Amino acid sequence: MNSEPFWKRGLSYLWDIQIESAESDFNPELHISLRRGRYQLCTTHAVYSYEDRYDNFVHAFQRIRLDRLTDAGVLVLGLGLASIPTVLEHRFGKNFRYTAVEIDEAVIDLAGRYALPFIQSPVEIVCADAFAYVRQAGRQFDLICMDVFQDDVVPSDFERFAFLEALQQLLAPGGMLLYNRLAASRMDKKESRAFFEEIFMGVFRNGALIDVGANYLLLNDAEFLR
Repeated sequence: MNSEPFWKRGLSYLWDIQIESAESDFNPELHISLRRGRYQLCTTHAVYSYEDRYDNFVHAFQRIRLDRLTDAGVLVLGLGLASIPTVLEHRFGKNFRYTAVEIDEAVIDLAGRYALPFIQSPVEIVCADAFAYVRQAGRQFDLICMDVFQDDVVPSDFERFAFLEALQQLLAPGGMLLYNRLAASRMDKKESRAFFEEIFMGVFRNGALIDVGANYLLLNDAEFLR
């Protein structure tokens, strides 16, 4: 899964090993560490990626009918260390085609060195504001994973009806959307559930909320649940 020597991966099961830090206008602190044999990308308050142990999406994918998707085109909003393609390829054996949109060049650089070389599936990287990309993409996708955070906050543009309606237009017939929300604290849960009930369901009327512990994954149609 990565190129670190065996001894270092072994030590990472005892304690986290700092690998690299970076900063950017969008993320003042980015830290890559080796944790339990895998690269983890963190900010001050959030985990952006954790290779195939990015459990919020692992658990969500286990709960939906991925078997309906064959040779799928996947849109990933928020790249991190490409955990979503990694999970789908390494944990679920899926060979999909990915378009990953990421605004932060520092994150793209880290993903290019620590993640993308270990993914066989084709991944097109687009350095752009995901909000702007979605509104002008002009193509449809079979699966959309919305995973945009700035530290531990979803930027307000991505909580608007207009953004969700634009996502809806990008879904191919029978397409699936998973929208990641924090649910780590009581306030997180309250705010994310209110977003689901008052905004998300206003666009995706048969939507479902998948509780994976510290996150809620919002699904566009409950029909896709196992």
